[in-house]
Amino acid sequence: MYVLPIVHDLPTLRAAIVGASGFTGAELLRLLAQHPHLDVVALQGDTSAGSRLADLHPGLATAMGDRTIGPVDVDALDGIDVVFLGLPHEASLELAPALVDRVRCVVDLSAAFRLRDASQYPRYYGFEHDQPGLLAEAVYGLPERYRTALREARLVATPGCYVTAATLAVEPLVSAGLIDPTAVIVDAASGVSGAGRAATPTTAFCTVDENLTAYGLLDHRHTPEMEQETGATVLFTPHLAPMNRGILATCYGRPLGAATTDDALAVLRDRYAGETFVAVTDGIPGTKATLGSNTAILTARVDQRTGHVIAIAALDNLCKGASGGALQSANVALGLPEAAGLPRVGVAP
Repeated sequence: MYVLPIVHDLPTLRAAIVGASGFTGAELLRLLAQHPHLDVVALQGDTSAGSRLADLHPGLATAMGDRTIGPVDVDALDGIDVVFLGLPHEASLELAPALVDRVRCVVDLSAAFRLRDASQYPRYYGFEHDQPGLLAEAVYGLPERYRTALREARLVATPGCYVTAATLAVEPLVSAGLIDPTAVIVDAASGVSGAGRAATPTTAFCTVDENLTAYGLLDHRHTPEMEQETGATVLFTPHLAPMNRGILATCYGRPLGAATTDDALAVLRDRYAGETFVAVTDGIPGTKATLGSNTAILTARVDQRTGHVIAIAALDNLCKGASGGALQSANVALGLPEAAGLPRVGVAP
């Protein structure tokens, strides 16, 4: 069981965000504005350089609204304790090698260092991975699984939001031998913010409003990452839901031997006993309960009639599924209290 340590008299450390204009950058700033041990000393961007933060993110006006985003400048980041990269995948792949020897910790929110097998990048992301050393060194940023490895990590690869939900729900059941790892289905829906800040025809209001649609059938780029972290062969179908935030992942597997709902719930409760940001419930999780929080809510059922196990996870895709998970991992890597700056209670109703 993991218990949060009580730490007193910690120094204030310096943080920077490269790619501060997007949704994940805004969420990081919201969280860092209330962090007791991290001070944001640099904001950088490419196309957003020169923009006032309050103009891009009005919700930050009272906390950091007088700040301006500067251009990307590695020299200006020299010696900083943690640099968060909220950049496209290939941009992070190019920038991370220039930073890891100059800063204490790089926390990348792209997929540039998530996949252990570099040969999967051309198929799923459309580029060749040219940093095998850093790929091997990067620590996957899910503290519930990799807490020990994250301590003093130089490079953290923050998980995808869908993968965070599916891994939390499925991996314990696979590891416990409760479900067949060769036949797992993940049916998940995401809020539109998961597609990023830039509007597209598929994320425009008139497309999304009152519409629920599947996409990325059979070959979504999160599939290999999901298989890597769950330990299962996964058929993954994502859906875009008409809401701003949230992930609801409903996962199905076949039981290996006799199993009951109590057995499945016991596996999840045992795995997450004492975890600050994971709740296992007898009820049915919903995304609204996690809104704005770093909490994931899980449940499970065993259907004796059809011979299936169902595991469900709900979380906020921008917080626990992205920026909150990144900050949680950064806290561990820097030796700070893991929950620092992270809300545990959702905004509901």
